[in-house]
Amino acid sequence: MQYANVTDAEVRQAQFPHNLFVAGLFMFDLLMTPAVLALKIGMIGLLIPLVCSGALIAYIYLRSRKTTTWFVDVHWRIAFARAQWLLTGYAISAALVLVGWLISISSNDHNMQHILWTALTRIALMPTLILVLVTAVLEASTIPMAGKREVPDKMAASFPPPAA
Repeated sequence: MQYANVTDAEVRQAQFPHNLFVAGLFMFDLLMTPAVLALKIGMIGLLIPLVCSGALIAYIYLRSRKTTTWFVDVHWRIAFARAQWLLTGYAISAALVLVGWLISISSNDHNMQHILWTALTRIALMPTLILVLVTAVLEASTIPMAGKREVPDKMAASFPPPAA
């Protein structure tokens, strides 16, 4: 749904949460996570990008609850809805890491434990990676939507605009 009574300043403010989320995806999930793996910091090192991404999602959540203008607020809510998809990917990956850990400790051979742990943790990161890419595409496609002064019909229905 397109809204004509949106100012240019509101358009820029509405694009900001999407730009912020995409930048966070690239910095924390697509750059920092492989760097942690390449530096061989260990599984504890994977908490660094997770905490950074979690802090960004928390900020987006808190900002999405703030009330300014309807058009800007609805775009913050869209960004948080996409962030929830990413949180789902984190939860699936965490569950798979737990399963991988349980499988790896069941082996009696230390070398096999290490091999299983390494292989299964790499596989466990795939749901997060897939959802990072999906949310990046969705958010990047929402930036021009905000520029066109548009809001998805589903979001406009759940968060109706004020009567003008």
